[in-house]
Amino acid sequence: MPHIITCPTGLTGSIRGLKVREERFLADRKLAKTGSVVDELLRACWEETHDAGPYDFGGKTIDWDKVLQGDRFFALIEIRALTYGSEYAFSVTCSETGCRARIDWELDLRQLPVRPLSDASRAAFLDGNRFETKLPDAGRRAWFRLLTGADERKLPAIKRNAGERMLSGMLGFRCTEVEGIEDKDKRRFLEDISMRDADFLLDEFDRVDCGVETTLEVECPECFARQHVQLPFDQSFFLPGKARTARRRAPNGSSPV
Repeated sequence: MPHIITCPTGLTGSIRGLKVREERFLADRKLAKTGSVVDELLRACWEETHDAGPYDFGGKTIDWDKVLQGDRFFALIEIRALTYGSEYAFSVTCSETGCRARIDWELDLRQLPVRPLSDASRAAFLDGNRFETKLPDAGRRAWFRLLTGADERKLPAIKRNAGERMLSGMLGFRCTEVEGIEDKDKRRFLEDISMRDADFLLDEFDRVDCGVETTLEVECPECFARQHVQLPFDQSFFLPGKARTARRRAPNGSSPV
């Protein structure tokens, strides 16, 4: 029986869990370098589109380059949960000075809060993916876009090239126009704005976007400090959980492959 999901924008379709043959995507260094692993997994596990939501695929199969990040990540979480179950365990290091203990944490992926795309954001997305705001300190209007799959693949290169200027690099990537600023001067302008304006822009990005809330609060078992971490998203996300791994290692467990 097909497993049907509805993404934050209303994009609806049938998915399946990962098969053994998809393991090659996770091990392909070329795909990892170009940021295409996610695209291959989505193409493999998305079986049918029932409602295209705000997207126009021209009557063809789903084009993941056009799909917003929020929808893509939601679909990946559902694929992972369908494959291994919704329980997900991970480890992080305590950020408290003098502690640095290992924090083992487990959660239910399907209990993560999901924010749908608002009607206003949907209208702006359909009208050229162009969102407007005004910087409080600079007093200038700025326009930015929501990130799609095509943008997502560019992020690794953007981060590498930005170096120590990561914040201005990401702001420049998202902002399409600033009032009164030539395009060639946009990056320099964004480097000179106040941190208050930069923080405001980041909040605006989040305010109009959709997707899964991946900021988690965890507690250190040693110093009991509570801290916020991002849900780890790497190759291990698509591997069996720790409980299943432990069962395989047990004397009465199934034989290793």
